[in-house]
Amino acid sequence: MSGPLVSHDYVEVRDLTVDFDGFKAIQGVDVTFLPGRLHFLIGPNGAGKTTLVDALTGLSRGTGSAEFRRKDLLGMKAHEIVHLGVGRTFQTASVFEKSSVLQNLDIAAGMHRKALGLLLPRRTVPERVEQVLETIGLAALAHRPAGILAHGQKQWLEIGMLLVQDARVMFLDETVAGMSADEREGTGELLRRIAGERTIVVIEHDMDFMRSYADFVTVMHAGKVLAEGTVSEIQAEPRVQEVYLGTVAEVGSNG
Repeated sequence: MSGPLVSHDYVEVRDLTVDFDGFKAIQGVDVTFLPGRLHFLIGPNGAGKTTLVDALTGLSRGTGSAEFRRKDLLGMKAHEIVHLGVGRTFQTASVFEKSSVLQNLDIAAGMHRKALGLLLPRRTVPERVEQVLETIGLAALAHRPAGILAHGQKQWLEIGMLLVQDARVMFLDETVAGMSADEREGTGELLRRIAGERTIVVIEHDMDFMRSYADFVTVMHAGKVLAEGTVSEIQAEPRVQEVYLGTVAEVGSNG
C-alpha cells in the first residue's frame, strides 16, 4: 500500500471517538482511506458510519486524530475542511433546484474564486466545468433546471459539484438509495471513472451495489470497526455474518 500514500491524499484515522453526552457513538476507530480505490463503509443502522463521516467533515466533534495533507481534520472547522479538499454528499441531494445544471456547477466552482471574480459576468463556460459535465453524463441537460433532473441525475450533479471544487476526498452517503437499476449502474461506473487519484468513501446499505463496485470494505458495528478487507474477505468473515444475521446473508449471497 506504500504507492498511493506518496500523494498525501489519504485520510489516516486513529483512535477516533465521538461522545454524545456520555454515549460513545464512535469508539476508538482506526481506519485508513486510500486514493485510487472505492472504499465502502457498511454496517447496520446505528453502527456509526455517518457519525464517523460527520466527525471527519467538521459536523461532529471527535477526539483522536484524522490526518489529511499533514493536517488534523478533527481540529478544523467544516469550511476549512472543504477548502482543504474534503467534500461530501448527503442522503438527499442538495442542489439548487431552480438554477440550471451548469449554474450549479459554476456556483460550486466559485468556491475557489476570489470575491471579485464572483461578481464579474462569465462569458464562457470554464473548461473544468465542461469536462465535469461530460464526466457526470449531464452535458445534454446543462441548461435545464436542476429541479427537473431524475433522482439519480441529481446525485450525479452533486458529485459533479465536488469535482469542480477539486475535492480530493469524497464521502458519499448512500448515493444509490432510491435509484433504479440503470441509475445504480451509471453511478457505479461514474465512481470508477473518478476514483483514479481521489479518495472515495461510500456509505452504503445496498449490498448488491457494494459487491459490484467495492475495492475495499470497512464493516462497522456499535461504533467500532468489525472487519476490513476485500468483498470476498468480508463475505467470508463469520463476525460480519453474525452481526447482519438475515440481512447479510445478503453479503454472502451471489444473487
